[in-house]
Amino acid sequence: MEKHVLYPGSFDPVTLGHLDILERGAAIFDRITVVVAEYGKADLLDVDTRVRLFRESVTHLPNVRVEPFSGLLVDEVRQRGAMAVLRGIRNNTDYEHESALAGVNALLDAEVEYLYLLARPGMVSVSSTLVRDVIKHQGPLERLVPAPVIRFLSKAQG
Repeated sequence: MEKHVLYPGSFDPVTLGHLDILERGAAIFDRITVVVAEYGKADLLDVDTRVRLFRESVTHLPNVRVEPFSGLLVDEVRQRGAMAVLRGIRNNTDYEHESALAGVNALLDAEVEYLYLLARPGMVSVSSTLVRDVIKHQGPLERLVPAPVIRFLSKAQG
């Protein structure tokens, strides 16, 4: 049986923390489908741009695909034939949030499993919310986001 998982999120924008979880997951699973939610929390970037930037950031991972999605995550898991949902956890707040989401999703489909990877110490503070704030104040992004995001934002601001 192929070990296929979904890695969902808004990824607005994708960060080096997201990529760290994904790269580690890609070494464990046969296939990962990153599913980018159509509606982000703050919508810095539209979904097509988020998907494109994520795809450009994972060209080195042959077992990773990036696709947009809308709707219920449990439905997406079933439709794509995944065995589980992969998520990253940075801290207790993330744990509580993920636990609540998994609980609600279990009410919708008790068979969907959730697998968690802990953020590496250097990535614990990296979040899309923080990145959006750094972008707003025109701060340096090199240690926060992958090169395709930096190039895109440089062109957009230029």
